[in-house]
Amino acid sequence: MSAARCALVFAVLPLFAGCGMLASSPETPKVSTVGMLRMQGDLTGAGGQLLFQPCNEQRRYVVKDRDNTGILQEATSLAGADGKVFADLRGTFAASKAANSDGQLDLHQLYRVERPANACGDMNFKRLTLHANGNGPAWNVNVSGKGMVVERDGQPPLALPYVEEQMPDGRFSISTEANNQRIELWVAPQRCVDSVNGSVQHLSAELRINGQTQRGCGYYGGSRDD
Repeated sequence: MSAARCALVFAVLPLFAGCGMLASSPETPKVSTVGMLRMQGDLTGAGGQLLFQPCNEQRRYVVKDRDNTGILQEATSLAGADGKVFADLRGTFAASKAANSDGQLDLHQLYRVERPANACGDMNFKRLTLHANGNGPAWNVNVSGKGMVVERDGQPPLALPYVEEQMPDGRFSISTEANNQRIELWVAPQRCVDSVNGSVQHLSAELRINGQTQRGCGYYGGSRDD
């Protein structure tokens, strides 16, 4: 285990034993998102607590994992050299008297956790409803209210209209038959780990083009309120 991961684990060690992995969390009734905020920022461990600092802010919030998202384990596995990870999450932010913090975050939804990079500066995030990507060969799909853009290794990008179809079990598909091709993106609410960079995302995805399937991961963009 790297020094950064050790630092994060031991900084929040009192919390570790009580957290469950996202993959093994028991099913719970869907919680209303009324009053909750979705935010992105950095996670760090300090003084036996997990702290969240939103992008471009100085405030830090003590994280309380109310829905057993497994955020501590996910963060520990991806901690950078400075002991930080990027997180995209939803919860209730409230004032708190906890030492060394500016408030408390009651966490209910974890969209993704990844190694620190330039995610806070992603200019496309707010206009997207969905992002999905995979590897071997690499592919990337961005979906917005204006259409979907499909990018594949060695192929020119395709900007296409689409139809979305919802399934009863939470799955949905994004599909198009433009440009004489049948393209489908199937998405399911399931923890998914990127095979190249190790990032953890809350959706699994399958890209099907003319009968060929490639698997990957995904997350909701900033313009989708799920």
